[in-house]
Amino acid sequence: MTLGIATSTPPIESLECQFLRQAGVSVHVLRLDKIHPLLSGNKWFKLKYNLLEFQRHKELPVLSFGGAYSNHLHALAAAGKLLGLRTIGMVRGEMPEPLNPVLSFAAEQRMHLVPLSRSDYRRKQDPDFLEELRARFGEFHLLPEGGSNALALQGCEEIAPLLHWQNEGAQRLVALCCGTGTTMAGLIRGLNKIDADSAPDVLGVSVLKGEGYLQGEIQSQLQASGYEGSIEWSVDDGHHCGGYARSNAALQAFLSQFAGLSDLPIEPVYTGKLFYALFDLIEKGAISPDTEIVAVHSGGFHK
Repeated sequence: MTLGIATSTPPIESLECQFLRQAGVSVHVLRLDKIHPLLSGNKWFKLKYNLLEFQRHKELPVLSFGGAYSNHLHALAAAGKLLGLRTIGMVRGEMPEPLNPVLSFAAEQRMHLVPLSRSDYRRKQDPDFLEELRARFGEFHLLPEGGSNALALQGCEEIAPLLHWQNEGAQRLVALCCGTGTTMAGLIRGLNKIDADSAPDVLGVSVLKGEGYLQGEIQSQLQASGYEGSIEWSVDDGHHCGGYARSNAALQAFLSQFAGLSDLPIEPVYTGKLFYALFDLIEKGAISPDTEIVAVHSGGFHK
């Protein structure tokens, strides 16, 4: 079975600026945001095998969870419309009136949006609460928040073969931003399958507040998937700028500076923190000269 959705091979583009030249570090960007106009970035890889499974029983709606600016709900709504799947989006907190651009788009794709109190939202994994939802909506396909499950992990393995390197002999580092850790766990598994001995190191930049939290989440996902590889990986917890969807003066200053040196679209929730972290780590010498970095642009809504 195939999805029947045409996607493009994402290009790798060089990021050129005086700061990087002086530091002796090369940065290339894997533009996952160019895969599809609506199903872009890492969301395509996380959704792909889930959607194939959902198509086996197209009569059931897909129910998932997200915040008011959820890239996941945005992508799921688009996929539902393209594939003729009904979708239900459980939105954390009150929905703004009028709807913000993300939720407005989801509604246009015919996603049924349902606000959830924050207390109910915290119950999203409780079996009793899920039974309450089934009593309300009938049987449905359940997709976890962020689309993160074993099928998403399988899809994210397919990011690894898209990485290409240009500087022979340079230290290699692949970097990406992390919210649930699923994309990074899948990438690690994918790199290990290709060639663990020559694989680059992997750096995840956490967009969440909570030291060690994502490190543990990624480790748990790898263990649950049976991973026994030797890829060197780590999580940076120092550039979340206050936590998920939070910002601070340093991040805002960097985003303004970055806009002056590149037309690469980045936003403050995910990709902005990735590049903020990379530039800061390079400046502080934590990333050494003669390193080649491939930064994974995971898409994201630019509000």
